[in-house]
Amino acid sequence: MNAAAIDALARELLAAWGATACVPLPSARPGGLATAEAYAVGERLRALRIARGERPVGWKIGFTNRGIWERYGVYQPMWAPVWDTTTELLEGATCTLSLAGLSQPRLEPEVAFGLKAAPRAGMSLAELQGCIDWVAHGFEVVHTHYEGWRFAAPDTAADFALHGRLRVGPRVPVADWPTLDADLSALQVELLCDGVVKDRGQGSIVLDGPLRALQAMVEAMAGTTPAWRIAAGDVVTTGTITDAWPLVPGQRWSTRLSNPRLEALELRTVA
Repeated sequence: MNAAAIDALARELLAAWGATACVPLPSARPGGLATAEAYAVGERLRALRIARGERPVGWKIGFTNRGIWERYGVYQPMWAPVWDTTTELLEGATCTLSLAGLSQPRLEPEVAFGLKAAPRAGMSLAELQGCIDWVAHGFEVVHTHYEGWRFAAPDTAADFALHGRLRVGPRVPVADWPTLDADLSALQVELLCDGVVKDRGQGSIVLDGPLRALQAMVEAMAGTTPAWRIAAGDVVTTGTITDAWPLVPGQRWSTRLSNPRLEALELRTVA
């Protein structure tokens, strides 16, 4: 794809975001869509969103959960910015979320980090933890502009990495948490809708644990999107610990967590 084609696809996807509409799969069009082209579209989208007044506040990494790869036909992680218009650091453990502006939204319980220093490729887990200020449980709402959640991996990278909204719960400092990696890998999560358990998962499903998913993201970004860098102050959410569940107005979603250091969340959906 040349620069004009990349710009055209980025504008098509941005218009679909505004209209909560679906577009034909880029990977199925003549010429297809390679991974490098998908991230070039993502960079163009980043520039267009900044130009219209949005501010990137961090990153999401998706498809870190190996348990859902076969379901979606995507077998590798992807990543993209999250925004001041899509991200909220909650004051408490409950929130209400409007589904307006979302296309086929689904809910994902995740672990998020707040960075106090910029990580770099080649860091050990201990060095990487030294870059982290806090950890929190969060909900990412993912959505897609492709009909029926059918796509190939490059399509998802181009489509905002499927990011729709991010709600981050109470933050816990990591300075005095020496067993962070092991504890997050062992974290058990129950996801409930209206009081009924819908799914269960463990942190290790996310590329062997959320801290390791962050490490994998740093390494992958350095190789694939070297112009994109995680910076001090960024929020990074590390991928869903359960499957992603469809959202409609009027639901009450909540979690139960096995580790008492992290606070469970409740989210109510409205139109």
